[in-house]
Amino acid sequence: MTPLRFAALAIGLVACIPLACGSPPSARYARPPLQLNPADSQAAWTHARRVFESRCVVCHGCYDAPCQLKLGTFEGIDRGGTATKVYDGGRLLAATPTRLEIDAHDTNGWRKKDFHPVLPEGAHTDPRASLLLRMLDLKRANPIPASSEIPKAFTLDLDRKQTCTDAEHFDDYAKEHPLWGMPYALPGLEPDEESALVRWVSGGAPHTEPAPLSPQISSEIASWEWFLNQSSLKHRLAGRYIYEHLFLGSLYFRGVDEQRYFRLVRSRTQQGAVEEIPTRRPFDDPKIDRVYYRFVRRLERPLEKTHMPYPLSAARLERFRQLFIEPPYVVDRLPSYEPEVSANPFRAFQAIPAESRYRFMLEEAEFTLMGFIKGPVCRGQVALNVIEDRFWITFMNPDLPFIQEETAFLAGVKQELDMPAEGGSSALLTLWLGYGREHERYLTKKDEFLKKALGDGAAVNVNMVWDGDGTNANAALTVFRHFDSATVVKGLVGSAPKTAWIIGYPLLERIHYLLVAGFDVFGNVSHQLTTRLYMDFLRMEGEANFLMLLPPVRRGELIEHWYRGVTGAAKARVIRDLTAFEGAPNIGYRRHEAEQELLPMIRDHVRRVLPGTTALDHVADPSMRAALERLAHLRGTSASWLPELSFVSVRAGARAAEGGGTNFTIVRDSGHTNVAHLFHEDDRRVKSEDAISVVPGFLGAYPNALFELDPSDVESFVDAIFKLDDENAYRALRTRFGVLRASATFWKFSDRIHQAHARETPGPPTLFDFNRLDAY
Repeated sequence: MTPLRFAALAIGLVACIPLACGSPPSARYARPPLQLNPADSQAAWTHARRVFESRCVVCHGCYDAPCQLKLGTFEGIDRGGTATKVYDGGRLLAATPTRLEIDAHDTNGWRKKDFHPVLPEGAHTDPRASLLLRMLDLKRANPIPASSEIPKAFTLDLDRKQTCTDAEHFDDYAKEHPLWGMPYALPGLEPDEESALVRWVSGGAPHTEPAPLSPQISSEIASWEWFLNQSSLKHRLAGRYIYEHLFLGSLYFRGVDEQRYFRLVRSRTQQGAVEEIPTRRPFDDPKIDRVYYRFVRRLERPLEKTHMPYPLSAARLERFRQLFIEPPYVVDRLPSYEPEVSANPFRAFQAIPAESRYRFMLEEAEFTLMGFIKGPVCRGQVALNVIEDRFWITFMNPDLPFIQEETAFLAGVKQELDMPAEGGSSALLTLWLGYGREHERYLTKKDEFLKKALGDGAAVNVNMVWDGDGTNANAALTVFRHFDSATVVKGLVGSAPKTAWIIGYPLLERIHYLLVAGFDVFGNVSHQLTTRLYMDFLRMEGEANFLMLLPPVRRGELIEHWYRGVTGAAKARVIRDLTAFEGAPNIGYRRHEAEQELLPMIRDHVRRVLPGTTALDHVADPSMRAALERLAHLRGTSASWLPELSFVSVRAGARAAEGGGTNFTIVRDSGHTNVAHLFHEDDRRVKSEDAISVVPGFLGAYPNALFELDPSDVESFVDAIFKLDDENAYRALRTRFGVLRASATFWKFSDRIHQAHARETPGPPTLFDFNRLDAY
């Protein structure tokens, strides 16, 4: 053992003894901090950061991190934690935002917002005063018991009551919850990992500033900021539109540096230091005459849940010029930031041709929909129970003649397209009635517009669907819902789904301004419920566009199946929204179940741009491929015993230690009578309609179960899933094949799947979140 390692471990052991004996704080905090030279300080931070990223961020990275303690950057560690929740379904008034790097910029600023330190601070300058290290001490003194099920002392429900202790009250916390050391409900750190954190904290928690940007990246940023900040009204309107759609993106410069990511922000300054304007929404009034759009570097290792990469390049810059600057439209004046204007893109950006706006969003449609699926929302069951568990998305062909007429049409209905964000983050639920009436008027005018544009339906056929211009894989997407989170990927994944959406420009824009630009995770319960209720309209509009391609008689039958249990006025609204277009499509169907012909037609129509990475025919081993294909056809109650998302890794001999082998994800597609109701989702579950999707690689951000198999186990594993019939059978499956929370190999397995994911995914390696792992 090296002297450094021995010293670090000795510090931990000495500090652990008084904790058990109940010595007073003055006896515990008696060691001065280490004095590290600059080289040692940098090494200490590098080693500590590696531990934070691989062991801590997997539970402390998103808004639902326990106690809002985000450990992905030094700024997050220094900020500390708070008992205030981001996700509070009962608050009557909007909460104060606590966005890291936005809503406060120094330690004092966060202390004023009731965040307590986890590092030594103030009167407690001794390293062992650190809440961070004392949590590690507690875990070492009380390791998680080795068993197939963790003790009932742990609470794992997402809505569990949080216990956010600080250093002053830690003794009480340790006495009441001796098993609750960190990592919570997972194995403790290895000695060398803990010693890295001890040495870093003992050295005064030093950190180094990121290296300066390369001249090439600095030049790219200068080009983009020059384009976005030109003084003409047309450029200023275009810059505002681009910013309001990219503000959540992880922007990177393709072909220059694809490992460094940036945020686009509104700044008070055009040059020099960026002074970000911290409004709740990207379209809120900045309270100054002129904003400038600037790039700010993202420093954290990205979480899979919130990482939304968006490539920038010289070609993309030229494309933006073609879309927003070259068209001969005139901007007489800039739109105001009054809520009734800024929250409605059809008012604010009326001057920009609709086809330009549509192409902008369409050509990176996966990113556009990621905002709705990912965004800053780490937990969204109420928001996401408005969609089915798996469905395909395609898009209206932007070259259709009537698309060219949409600019004038949308200008005439902009007042009917107001959305809930106009009411703010503490809106009253009664505002919902007004939005409902406006939506009804919009549908009436839209139906009149479509009847005029499409006539009796002779032009309604599969060619209405965008084929990605033969090259763009954004033309076809699949959305998976995992109860309170979701995933969107390129391609039409799995067998034919229960439903499908076809999205046109007005729908795509409203999804963004409802659920991305206009949604405030810190908003009150009325804001969140109104947003959810409005999303019903948008789901049905996407479904209605799909139903247009089916015979009228089949439309009615599918509506009855999709909306079982919906009655009264709600049922009347569903029928009205989904059957407004009465014309028959110009498609010669041979089967009564026409959707079973239409979905393959759509797949064939976009086949040239479908990625092959989600198909099981790429699994090399024939017997393994056959077993997985059999699993992918599982339907019924056996599937219902699996959790929403399971990661499976099949070992590959010597390469197993490097993360090699075959990896796949099992996704449970949960059956429901309908997704039109806000509450009582369990009462609407139809477990006999549950299904399984099997996808190569790792899909999703929040695995519920982890499995590791030998190649010879795959057949037995699949057989066992087919035989699942109760909780005991699932527990036996997890015990036999699972990597459990208490497994001694848990962290090694975590490293392997992250390494494998990094090899399979371009860009910087992202991290999964283990907050939703089951209790086994």
